[in-house]
Amino acid sequence: MTYAFDPLVPRPIDRPTEVPLGPLTEEQLVALDEAKIFAAPGDPADRPAWRERLREWREDSRARHGYTGGAYERPGAAWAARCRTVAQVWLWDELLYDFEQHRFTPDRFLADARERFAGLDAVVLWHAYPVIGLDDRNQWDFYRDVPGLTGLVRQFHDAGLHVFVDYNPWDVGTRRGGDDLTELASLVAGLGADGVFLDTLKKAEPEFVEALERAKPGIVLEGESKLPVERIADHASSWAQFFADSPVPGVLRAHFYERRHMQHHVRRWHRDHTEELQSAWLNGVGVMVWEVVFGVWVGWSRRDAATVSRMVTVQRAAEDLLLHGEWTPLAELAPGAEEAGVYGSRWDLGDRILWTVVNRSDEDYDGPVVDGTPLLGESVPARGIAAFTRGWVPELPGLPHDPDARFPHRLAVRRQPAKSTGEPEPDAVVVPAGPYVLTVRYRARETGMYQGAPYVDEWKPLPPRLHDARTLQRDGVLANPVAIAATEVTNAQFAGFVRATGYRPAESHRFLAGSGADHEPVTYVDLDDARAYCAWRGGRLPTEDEWQLAGETGLLRRGEPAVWNWTESEHSDGRTRFVMLKGGSDYRAEGSDWYVEGGRHEPDHSVKLLLPGLGLARGATVGFRCAWDLPEVTA
Repeated sequence: MTYAFDPLVPRPIDRPTEVPLGPLTEEQLVALDEAKIFAAPGDPADRPAWRERLREWREDSRARHGYTGGAYERPGAAWAARCRTVAQVWLWDELLYDFEQHRFTPDRFLADARERFAGLDAVVLWHAYPVIGLDDRNQWDFYRDVPGLTGLVRQFHDAGLHVFVDYNPWDVGTRRGGDDLTELASLVAGLGADGVFLDTLKKAEPEFVEALERAKPGIVLEGESKLPVERIADHASSWAQFFADSPVPGVLRAHFYERRHMQHHVRRWHRDHTEELQSAWLNGVGVMVWEVVFGVWVGWSRRDAATVSRMVTVQRAAEDLLLHGEWTPLAELAPGAEEAGVYGSRWDLGDRILWTVVNRSDEDYDGPVVDGTPLLGESVPARGIAAFTRGWVPELPGLPHDPDARFPHRLAVRRQPAKSTGEPEPDAVVVPAGPYVLTVRYRARETGMYQGAPYVDEWKPLPPRLHDARTLQRDGVLANPVAIAATEVTNAQFAGFVRATGYRPAESHRFLAGSGADHEPVTYVDLDDARAYCAWRGGRLPTEDEWQLAGETGLLRRGEPAVWNWTESEHSDGRTRFVMLKGGSDYRAEGSDWYVEGGRHEPDHSVKLLLPGLGLARGATVGFRCAWDLPEVTA
């Protein structure tokens, strides 16, 4: 397939904006409002004029937009200006949630963050995408129906972190309740959330901002990507996603406009985070630590994690300088430093000076940098950062640089099904033993499929890279024939199992919460519920391959209403659990490509479903059928 763009190269919209060095016309001043990053000049002789043009633009833009900075005076929002690290975390990340004990484990999650990143300042609790659309639950349900969520928020608060919730404006096709503004304000107030991440939105409209402020005075709104300059006035932070810098490090437009406006750099699919970390360091802003992108492992290397740790430790010690000091981007360094790829910013407050320094080359720099006291070692490490002070020396822990830039791969391991011992149903579909090759069809989503990231080192994926129809090949060998039930287990059959065994799940939330007719497929059961039933029947769940092989015979029957089928394809890479669903359902959420695809599907179609915990995997559109291992003679 030929693409209209190179996904490994920044698009024009992501590139830095050149700053004219002469006096700026009215048209040029307005045009600079649209920048993500102001490109820096390569010639040091041009930099005084460049800095003067930036100050001229800021003064003019503030006057044009009537900027007062009042939103940054709100006591409840003051924390945002010092929020250096925010982690975007799936609620059911296995560092945050224990599937065996059915409980949240924030202490484990925070201990890992302290060890590798010197701790976090905030978390975004990501909740609905990419599972929303499987049934009619809306984005608010995926928060409100989580047992103990308010307690989790409280535990983060007790640990000194602030908590963002996520708002999905594209959720228009699921169950309708109140309008989005009412629902979000209620959620923020009920959970005690400190901020809102605006998924796919650069900004919220003024009435939205006002309503949220009434619900939680000091609420912090963080838009995705480039925040319009006029809305810096009421959005205390923004998500600097996929911002490409200039060869000589440039200046972040929104943070230069208002120093208290915090930005969080992130390139979610990149395995080398050097450039955004160095940009954050030189600009005095923060980063988003995002290691599990919608179920895909994109962990940070030891080098990049160590850089974050070094960076935020100094930033926290130098908060007043970074917020209120005189900032000189691309400050003059010692002769030879820039030729070696070393650049720095200078921050002056009274008699205290801080230099934040980066090394863009692949070689350590041991030469002179500035006339100051080094805080992070005597050299500026390759692809790393350093800091120097004059007039003060903060007390800091040891902060060694780690040069190990290898990507920390993880493999998703499949749970192996136990052999069954019972007799199959008389009309079960028999799949013979032997080798097989299958073509599996799926829709490309950010979840990927079995292993690895779908967009390694890519800038923001766009159609046709996103949501397009794809295929993969699966091959294997069935050691013995397998019989697959021709129909799904019904409500009546499952009720008989419960009566006969007294079955009660370890986590009962949402168990059998539906009220379908006896002959309809049982739903509101999770994987463990389905496994328990199949074991009682002397069987097990079919794997996704077995399900497809049986389905392609044309002999599997669908219940009414049609529901997705659980399969014995549970995987975990230690951070995310997922399972493959087969069959499709009659339910379809309309109005957005971000939903799980609904409707009935052919047997070769698969959906990768990230498994939520605490009973949220149980829903109205997923049932199951059983499978039985057969001796060779049966075939």
